[in-house]
Amino acid sequence: MVVKAHRLESSPTAAMSAAKIAAENAKEKGINAIHVKIRAPGGHNGPTSTGPGAQAAIRALTRSGLRIGTIEEVTPLPHDGCRKKHFRRGRRV
Repeated sequence: MVVKAHRLESSPTAAMSAAKIAAENAKEKGINAIHVKIRAPGGHNGPTSTGPGAQAAIRALTRSGLRIGTIEEVTPLPHDGCRKKHFRRGRRV
């Protein structure tokens, strides 16, 4: 919704502008303090590290005047449930 090009979607600039819009909407509704939960894709096949825009988004929320209570990381981690695809020899192309 913020950037035009597909390659710019996961950039810190896009995260900052999206966080700025969210902060303005929250201020209109009278919210002045928030708790932040950061989530990466995680699970069995997704990366467990957060993207490049996570810190930029939090910084933008702080700059816009919202008070941040806690920052919690809620990435789902597998507990050895399902079998991961491409198993022993990896993905052969």
